[in-house]
Amino acid sequence: MYAWIWNRLPGNALVRAFLSLVLFVAVVAVLFKWVFPWAEPLLPFGDVTVDNGGTNSVQPVGSPSAKPSTGTSSAKPSTSSTSSTAPSLNGAALPTYVPLVPTGVAA
Repeated sequence: MYAWIWNRLPGNALVRAFLSLVLFVAVVAVLFKWVFPWAEPLLPFGDVTVDNGGTNSVQPVGSPSAKPSTGTSSAKPSTSSTSSTAPSLNGAALPTYVPLVPTGVAA
């Protein structure tokens, strides 16, 4: 499709590149000006089905209050940051680095 458009544009490669840019900007402008506002009421962005149990506050993933209760209220979560080997930010687990090439393998 892009080759078809490129072959029908007039001029040399520099003129075609400029016209391609103008055509791209025009299409994006039409989408944002008329198409997306027209389609927005038809899309179900307001129909949220996620329920957090009736609470109004959002808890981090790794926070103690986000974990299910075991039935014993006397158990306290560990507050020591040295006991955990995984990095965390306010109780939420952070992604760890996974190398693309196995370590210890000579290239």
